[in-house]
Amino acid sequence: MRRPAAVIGGSATYIGSKPTPIRAPDPMTPDPAQATDGGPTPPARPGLVATYRRLWPYLWPQRRPDLQRRVFLAFGLLILAKFVTMATPFTFKWATDALVALTDPKPGAPVPTGVFAAPMVLVGLYGLTRILMAGLTQVRDGLFAKVAMHAVRRLALQTFEHMHRLSLRFHLERKTGGLTRVLERGRGGIEELSRLMVLTLVPTIVEFVLVLGVLAWEFDWVYSAVVFVTVAAYLVFTWKATQWRIAIRRRMNASDTDANTKAVDSLLNFETVKYFGAERREAERYDASMAKYEKASTQTYVSLAVLNAGQAAIFTAGMTVVMWLAARDILAGRTTLGGFVLANTLLIQLAMPLNFMGMIYREIKQALIDIDDMFLILHRNPEIADRPDAKSLIPQGGTVEFRDVRFAYDPARPILRGVSFTVPAGKTVAIVGPSGAGKSTLSRLLFRFYEPQAGRILIDNQDIAAVTQASLRAAIGMVPQDTVLFNDTIGYNIRYGCWDATDAQVREAASLAQIDRFVSGLPEGYDTPVGERGLKLSGGEKQRVAIARTILKGPPILVLDEATSALDSFTEREIQDALDTISQNRTTLVIAHRLSTVVNADAILVLDKGVIVERGTHGELLEAGGVYAALWSRQREADAALAVLQGVDGERVVEAVG
Repeated sequence: MRRPAAVIGGSATYIGSKPTPIRAPDPMTPDPAQATDGGPTPPARPGLVATYRRLWPYLWPQRRPDLQRRVFLAFGLLILAKFVTMATPFTFKWATDALVALTDPKPGAPVPTGVFAAPMVLVGLYGLTRILMAGLTQVRDGLFAKVAMHAVRRLALQTFEHMHRLSLRFHLERKTGGLTRVLERGRGGIEELSRLMVLTLVPTIVEFVLVLGVLAWEFDWVYSAVVFVTVAAYLVFTWKATQWRIAIRRRMNASDTDANTKAVDSLLNFETVKYFGAERREAERYDASMAKYEKASTQTYVSLAVLNAGQAAIFTAGMTVVMWLAARDILAGRTTLGGFVLANTLLIQLAMPLNFMGMIYREIKQALIDIDDMFLILHRNPEIADRPDAKSLIPQGGTVEFRDVRFAYDPARPILRGVSFTVPAGKTVAIVGPSGAGKSTLSRLLFRFYEPQAGRILIDNQDIAAVTQASLRAAIGMVPQDTVLFNDTIGYNIRYGCWDATDAQVREAASLAQIDRFVSGLPEGYDTPVGERGLKLSGGEKQRVAIARTILKGPPILVLDEATSALDSFTEREIQDALDTISQNRTTLVIAHRLSTVVNADAILVLDKGVIVERGTHGELLEAGGVYAALWSRQREADAALAVLQGVDGERVVEAVG
């Protein structure tokens, strides 16, 4: 007759955890060994409190009172939901005591209708409190979601903008995929930490405190002491077991990554595998990695079983002691059967959030690492920064001057050793020389991707170190050797040179770059996607797009950094015609590998080992018989040999076809 056994037995279903993935350290994450570009080693990873202090300005935005109100409401609903949670077992207790009072004293006697209705009302109240508890929790989650996601958006945007402010050296030393992973994981870490702390951990702590208070008030302090010791033992065991499992999961993830890498590498090189008949060898390599994964994965599930069994044993032992105390008090007349049900229901409700403590610990630990990686990026100072008193560059013709410029990427290996030259406004000056002479370094210094260790660079007698980077780069157009396009349309990539340009201006720029006819012949025209990095276009087509967007930008100064060296001879001549067109009436600095592209330059500078060794026009330098003449002679010989080889190949093709 007095059987709440179903309630007691139901506790077993709430104990145990499901496997959740543990992310292994990302090998592509930027090395946090420096706090700035070349700065000192940062301190150890900050803890939970320190990380929340960093995040607080984003979770409590000063200029967003609407979000601040959401924080207040969310915490208010959190407390209210937990009080309703505590009230729910009481309605169960009252319904149980009412049923006992009606059925136990006089079995078989008629029961008045009004009194009989009381347990039904209490059962309905029990259901309402559970609905209200769930409703308040969901409203709280919905209210706080706006706050958390706004923080994610603000911090992600701030990091993204900061990445663009960091130096070229920083980006060259790190993998782009690693930086995007930092951004992606940082966003996820903020969301995860906010959700786990505000929506899981804090409510669990509040509920634990309330449970201790209710047990001490309703029963005795001994109940609270037993629950406190049980939860403490439960958390200590969970923490130690989780630490053990993290190491196992990392080994499993590493072996999984290794197996996946081998599979992808083998399939990408499918033809090579077939050429050498290496299918069996590839299968053995893959199986060796999968064997490691099998072992680590088995250990993972065994460790999960140990964790679940330990959690169940500890919590069930504590619950059993509490139930024993409640049964003793019932027999002694100090409490009712409803009190027994109350104690059991309180512990069942507490078991549910405790069940996720292992997962919460792992996820919070990973979130702290991910967020710290993002903050490490934010705390790196850009190597190149505008001076506090920097003014905008005012082009007055576009004269470029290098005055005794010295530069080295590594102090032990100087690149430029006192380079001085002037590119008069509207003139074309070419820089030629052997590989490694420092030619491309000149363009990087002109764009202020790096600062020279000595000397000055001036544009119209304005030191570029004293002007804003935005105004400097607005005055310079670049056509690089390796043109990389955005994974968008042809029109988008051309318009990148001037975002406010009209469609007519885009077409005009494309026409000057000699690509309008090609684009107009495409089914989608200027809306044709170019693919990732522009791989759907040929090298010549990509170069024409780069020329078109530079024309659209309309800068007074133009830098051509070996813009045709990677193209075939026919395409090179076409591209060179387009470059000659846009170079007219512009100050042009040409960095060239193929000397045939600079024979019409107003002046040619020969750079060798960081020093300008010769200056003059094409004819003057040939007459001098120095370095330039030697380079010219070697290129002519190479071109002649290539022409002969192409002729032989052509004859063979004709013979084969005949």
